Amino acid sequence: MTQQTHNSYWKRSFLTIALGQAFSLIGSSAAQFALIWWLASETGSALIMAFSGLMAFLPQLILGPFAGVWIDRLKRKYVAIGADLFIGLVALIFAGYLYWAEPPYWSVCLVLGLRAIGGVFHTPAIQAIVPLLVPREELVRANGWSQFMQSGAYMLGPVLGAALYAVLPLSAIMVFDFAGAVIASSTLAITAVPEVKKMADEQPHFFSELRAGAAVFIQDKRLLSTTLTATICMIFFLPLSSYYPLMSSSHFQVSALHGSLVELLYAAGMMASALLISTVGNIHHKFLVIQLGLFGIGLTSILSSLLPSTYWAFWLFAAVCALMGASGNVYNIPYMAYLQETIPPEALGRVFSLIGSLMSLAMPVGLVLSGPIAEKYGVPLWFLVTGIMTLAATAINALILNYLKQHS
Repeated sequence: MTQQTHNSYWKRSFLTIALGQAFSLIGSSAAQFALIWWLASETGSALIMAFSGLMAFLPQLILGPFAGVWIDRLKRKYVAIGADLFIGLVALIFAGYLYWAEPPYWSVCLVLGLRAIGGVFHTPAIQAIVPLLVPREELVRANGWSQFMQSGAYMLGPVLGAALYAVLPLSAIMVFDFAGAVIASSTLAITAVPEVKKMADEQPHFFSELRAGAAVFIQDKRLLSTTLTATICMIFFLPLSSYYPLMSSSHFQVSALHGSLVELLYAAGMMASALLISTVGNIHHKFLVIQLGLFGIGLTSILSSLLPSTYWAFWLFAAVCALMGASGNVYNIPYMAYLQETIPPEALGRVFSLIGSLMSLAMPVGLVLSGPIAEKYGVPLWFLVTGIMTLAATAINALILNYLKQHS
């Protein structure tokens, strides 16, 4: 196989899967938006909304570390297809339930939980497939393309969900989710994915496999330090997604349309940075770029907190949110590429699952910490706390990375 043929093969295989996953993500985002909007408009209950959010996070917290063992044991292609179809079938069954009956509100929470179980297996399986298809020197570019399409799907999904919700019953919208899952599974099914051999010294026992995956991750001190730093940052940063509407409505006192623009620009910033990174290609100093991304998140959070509550300041807030979204991908893309480059392929499923569990733990912990503070002192203060803590954690990690470099 010539170099040109090889490049054409991996690009065709990767983009086939990535496009299919983008279609699935659009359908899932639209269905998720419609489900949550229906639950909010029907109940008006903060308690039920909190419970629905908990159901969406619990599966990753409980099953995440263990799911990685099965992902590494089985063929990742089949795990990803099965998980995606499971999510689609849950949507299809609930669509039939909605069409023939009026379901209780708790059933929506159950659906969100079941969909999340599928995601526990699907996301790390897809992430672990990428380095099997993409040459090591092209992983940054490939992750940039993937994040570009995913950011676009995150932009389009809620917009599509809102538009469909206005003209179609919820049962019909759920069918779109199933259709997206079928498209994604079909593109993955027609793509040849290499198999992975197990570790030579690994015992075929569940918990020994789990420990072996964790050991591979912990042995890389730079990765361990940066991952723990990112987890700390995400405890403060992730709750901000719940507070954007309050910043728009309460602090700046603008309309829902303005609030949706903030979300749109955030995703647009993610797309722009993903596109830029994909054109750059390989990044040699990945930890430096990861640090810059986290620094950007901290700086933009502080800038957001300092803006006065005026109409014109809102437009500065919207622009800062675009930079915040861009910073997220500056951190995330080289981080993912480093994992895919350095972790043995046979352990990637477990590593991605463990990291997913850490990030899933960050959100509820952050909400518990931020809720009372934002309620009593206002949302801008939590933006300020996020910025200060993110910059502090990033600075400490920079010192640790420098120490490890000098003593390596």
